[in-house]
Amino acid sequence: MNGTVTAVCRSGEYTFHKPAREAVTLLAGLGVEGDVHAGVTVRHRSRVARDPSQPNLRQVHLIHEELFADLAAAGFPVRPGELGENVTTRGLDLLGLPTGTLLHLGAEAVVEITGLRNPCRQIDDFQDGLLKQVVGRDAAGRVVRKSGVMSVVVAGGVVRPGDPVGVVLPAAPHRPLQKV
Repeated sequence: MNGTVTAVCRSGEYTFHKPAREAVTLLAGLGVEGDVHAGVTVRHRSRVARDPSQPNLRQVHLIHEELFADLAAAGFPVRPGELGENVTTRGLDLLGLPTGTLLHLGAEAVVEITGLRNPCRQIDDFQDGLLKQVVGRDAAGRVVRKSGVMSVVVAGGVVRPGDPVGVVLPAAPHRPLQKV
């Protein structure tokens, strides 16, 4: 179960999109160097408004590139970074991994998956109707979130497009991903 990094993105400002970069540097316990969401405590504005002392479980946002193909087929063209992610991957079922999975990105960086991204209405500001494409319901009526996973940086390092992604599952029993 391995994949590939296809894009890396960061933004130093609160913007919905994050420009693609040649490389990003992950900092242990903080996130992406130079990214507005990096920090030990929460940086997402809605979470800061509720309690700025909460730990930042959303240091690095990862999305599977395969989502973009599904969205394009539904009439919603999306490129890496346009949904605010830091790392785009290919070949991994990110949404199917359990909480606590370690992803080795490139030669040194390691992130631990903390949960699912809970998408916001800004997605519809980007493309009207897109939110319904990334949040839906399964046959049992349960909410299904498709817009990637959130993680914290366990070990820092430089990450580039083309880098391998290695997967280390946590000890069983596995806990399914929940929104963070």
